[in-house]
Amino acid sequence: MNTDEFLRRRRQLMRMMGKGAVAILPAAQPRLRSRDVLYPYRQDSDFYYLTGFAEPDAVVVLAPGRPEGEYLLFCRDRDREKETWDGTRAGPENAVTQYAADAAYPIGAVEELLPRIVGACDRVFYTMGARPDFDQRLISWVSRLRTHGGAGAHTPDEFIALDHFLHDLRLYKSREEIGTMRRSARIAVQAHRRAMSMCRPGLFEYQIEAEFMHEFRTHGAQPSYLPIVGSGANSCILHYHANSRRMEDGDLLLVDAGCEYDYYASDVTRTYPVNGRFTSEQRAIYEVVLDAHEAALAAVVAGNSWSEPHEAAVRGVTKGLKKIGLLEGSLPSLIRTRAYQKFFMHRTGHWLGMDVHDVGDYKVADQWRVLEPGMVLTVEPGVYIPPGTRGVAKRWWNIGVRIEDDVLVTREGSDVLTRDLPRDPDVLEAMIGASAQ
Repeated sequence: MNTDEFLRRRRQLMRMMGKGAVAILPAAQPRLRSRDVLYPYRQDSDFYYLTGFAEPDAVVVLAPGRPEGEYLLFCRDRDREKETWDGTRAGPENAVTQYAADAAYPIGAVEELLPRIVGACDRVFYTMGARPDFDQRLISWVSRLRTHGGAGAHTPDEFIALDHFLHDLRLYKSREEIGTMRRSARIAVQAHRRAMSMCRPGLFEYQIEAEFMHEFRTHGAQPSYLPIVGSGANSCILHYHANSRRMEDGDLLLVDAGCEYDYYASDVTRTYPVNGRFTSEQRAIYEVVLDAHEAALAAVVAGNSWSEPHEAAVRGVTKGLKKIGLLEGSLPSLIRTRAYQKFFMHRTGHWLGMDVHDVGDYKVADQWRVLEPGMVLTVEPGVYIPPGTRGVAKRWWNIGVRIEDDVLVTREGSDVLTRDLPRDPDVLEAMIGASAQ
């Protein structure tokens, strides 16, 4: 992202805030994995969305109309010794030249300067609860102002949740964001194709996972979540992560894996036979899910509600399961009683963006949100029949199928960002194990 994109975002937010307000957002902190080992650092999505600044120990302040500068960045000083161990820091000087801050200060100056800024405004935009340690500092500053400020002291009248405004902005993707998400989707598609070509009985699930890691890192991306590589009964575990089983002839393999490229996520699922040939039962369930998936995609249209793709998927799954004999009764009754939830127990999708389960309300004033151009969501119906499912013949057990694509809402309809990854069962069969043939 270029600096103009971040500038546009800050200006949008400050227009929503109005003069006499200040927004405060601390950076994500490093997290200890064990002893001296840290988890890989990733900047807080909201913080990065406004700044493009990827370092910890930082605070961004936005103060619309402030004469001394509207965009302030507090960050770590340069330190040659620490940079030798942990890498280069921007420092306050580069925070101005590289990140377009109106002013930048060492992070230690927060205690002196930020209370003054807070004391000069009427409204503070800040999300309580996300950073309890910083919550206490902000509360102490306001308390000090009220206690020691004297007779003419001014303190803010309102504290407003920043995420309410900021997350609404993030829900609508700009042209540049969409371009980055297309790139993330392309990398994910390439990784799925690579994994399919390598798939064969006798491999371990983690060997398929390794193909994804190779493709992601080759293109400068990383997993946007822990990949799910579930074969056999594991295909029926929605959030399976062990990826440790040896795949056997006759297994179905469900792979849910996406990547993050330049802070933007993809999220893709395909299901296929390990040996390259669906059994009749596997194909029957696959076609039920595929029909539901196509119906849901057709419902991703500007002006439709958020819930309509899910409702279309529910109708498709219920109708399909009734047709093959796994559900009995009238279609309206089966939908009304949610009989399908025995096999399809999750929603059909979620928002997608900087976070794989991205921000944005699904309801507004207790009504499902209307789909609008620039929104990106997943479409992912599924059917899962784990071993021992009561009332279901054994021949159907161990079949878990999910098909997931990333979809952009446009004025003309839906744009499937992951369209280049086949869903047709015959095409999938031809792709499995192609590298070993």
